[in-house]
Amino acid sequence: MQRPYNMPDEYVDGYFKSALDVWKALSSLEPFSTKGDAEGVATTLSEVHARYTEQLLALLTHTGEVAAGGAPVPAILPAKGDRRFSSADWRTNPVFSLLKQNYLLNSNYLNGLIEAMSMDEGARKRVRFFTQQFIDAMSPTNFVATNPDALKLAMDTEGESLKAGLDNMLTDMDRGSLTITDETAFEVGRDVATTEGAVVFENDLFQLIQYRATTAEVCSRPLLIVPPCINKFYILDLQPDNSFVRFALDKGQTVFLVSWRNPDETCDKFGWDDYVERGAIQAIRVAHAIAGGDKVNVVGWCVGGTILSTALAVLRSRADESVASVTLLTTMLDFEQPGDLGIFVDEMSVAQREQAIGAGGIYRGAELGFVFQTLRANDLIWPNVVNGYLKGKSPERFDLLFWNSDVTNLAGPMYCWYLRNMYLENNLRTPNRLTVCDTPVDLARVDIPSYVLATAEDHIVPWRSAYLTTQLFTGPRRFVLGASGHIAGVINPASKDRRSYWTGESLPPTGDEWLSNAVEKRGSWWNDWWQWLAQNGGERRGAPRSLGSDEYPKLEAAPGRYVKAKAS
Repeated sequence: MQRPYNMPDEYVDGYFKSALDVWKALSSLEPFSTKGDAEGVATTLSEVHARYTEQLLALLTHTGEVAAGGAPVPAILPAKGDRRFSSADWRTNPVFSLLKQNYLLNSNYLNGLIEAMSMDEGARKRVRFFTQQFIDAMSPTNFVATNPDALKLAMDTEGESLKAGLDNMLTDMDRGSLTITDETAFEVGRDVATTEGAVVFENDLFQLIQYRATTAEVCSRPLLIVPPCINKFYILDLQPDNSFVRFALDKGQTVFLVSWRNPDETCDKFGWDDYVERGAIQAIRVAHAIAGGDKVNVVGWCVGGTILSTALAVLRSRADESVASVTLLTTMLDFEQPGDLGIFVDEMSVAQREQAIGAGGIYRGAELGFVFQTLRANDLIWPNVVNGYLKGKSPERFDLLFWNSDVTNLAGPMYCWYLRNMYLENNLRTPNRLTVCDTPVDLARVDIPSYVLATAEDHIVPWRSAYLTTQLFTGPRRFVLGASGHIAGVINPASKDRRSYWTGESLPPTGDEWLSNAVEKRGSWWNDWWQWLAQNGGERRGAPRSLGSDEYPKLEAAPGRYVKAKAS
């Protein structure tokens, strides 16, 4: 039986492990002891209790003043950026104001308890995450009876909104996942991924797309993009006005892009070596052969960047100098601090996955998609629950959310190898600890110019972890920190001139040291990247009149059939 909303085993296990962590911490408390850590814990717990009592008394006083006809400033305010309580009723209606503040009071108390308890940092991160999941779920905005907007809409529609919401919930329960966007509003190749091009190579792992030039002249060195195999490539080519592919073309690049196959049961033996040798390295060879330049510039994003970096280390060990420069977008190579995703990975969970699909099998993309949604539950889960179930609204039409819902499976052997060697054991950063494609891997051999982009609010690749790539590669390196998160921080079109980014000339050991001397610049990092890439683009020459070559002819029009395959 399919677990509701594609909840993976790691998520369910995490709740139980968190409960055990809390039980152990509480069992070890000696609040009356005057020795050792227990005394410090007791003191901190006392401070938490005192703070709670202080805020509770302030809330009671505030409630009394409101009842007497006053309009004082709320005793407890939501955190900056919390959009759940934006409705005026949460401020002006005494009942809903009390509900909101009481919820915030208890949320603060729970978070304070976690920080006060004596437990190792790994356990604390896990408990912190799953406690926040519980706190988010218990928000009064998530229930009809305590959501003023949902109540008003129900009365205005004579209950029709509630009926529509129930229908939406039953539909989602039947399909096993939460609807976050109108998935019928877009079609790949018609509404998104529309830049003109052709598939010029394919194997059972990926298709290689070459895009038609938009300028009369192009750089002699082509640009190859390796996106993550966890998602589909068209995040880089959503609409013409926010397409990274179109931006590069308009700057005179000959652009090639890897479109990974969405694995099914025929792909259940694919391993990390396949993605490196028959994926990234093969794509470099084909792009090089078709473009005919002396070298290739490459871009990798997220796990695509990890695959690409491994491939570059292998190529450099083989004395292959076909790559001129590398750009990494929100990519981790050092996994010492993997962020919230790391709480799902421990020896037991990885061993369970290895036993189940490590030798062959498929990890369903819907399960991984659920995990990613939980990292931003108040953006991707609960607003859709409120709008869809409480208010009975139809899902919004949004290209980015459409892409987010278009999940991909992962080949079991590749996924398990990645979990163990990256997230669990952090082997890639250590020279020659890993052997990939029969070649010892040393990232220090990547001595070509590198451009490393991280984003300040990234919940998947923490920017300080991405920064550590500058300590692993050699050769000329540039690190740039963009505003916003994992997706919006990367897809920040230069034409809109939004947000900002930070640059710095020196590369000290840690990201915090780098940031202390960094300079903020307004606008998109795309322009900064282009100025850097232009130095490695080679000479200008006439744009190719046709796509592909005699050796690699056009197979089908872009975006190709691989990207259209849905995960089962």
